Amino acid sequence: MFVYSVKCALPSASLAEEYIAWLRDGHLADVVAAGASTAEAIRFDGEPTVVESRYTFSDREAFSAYERDHAPALRAEGLARFPSELGLQFTRATGFLVG
Repeated sequence: MFVYSVKCALPSASLAEEYIAWLRDGHLADVVAAGASTAEAIRFDGEPTVVESRYTFSDREAFSAYERDHAPALRAEGLARFPSELGLQFTRATGFLVG
């Protein structure tokens, strides 16, 4: 399995709740509809609030197709709702599930 992770550090608890609701109410399902096998969100303890969205794809090729065909529109939707001026900080990573 190929894994795609998006971590987001959020500057306030209220913004974190809004971001989590957006993930839960559609974005995670949208990524699955666009080719991911699974999607989950994890809220980590501590300050600032960090939320990780973790997606699995059958292989790197499936992820590449997602990135090419669907990610630009989904990312644009997210940035329209949560613009950089709000202070969110994103970190993306990819890799293979090993255990």
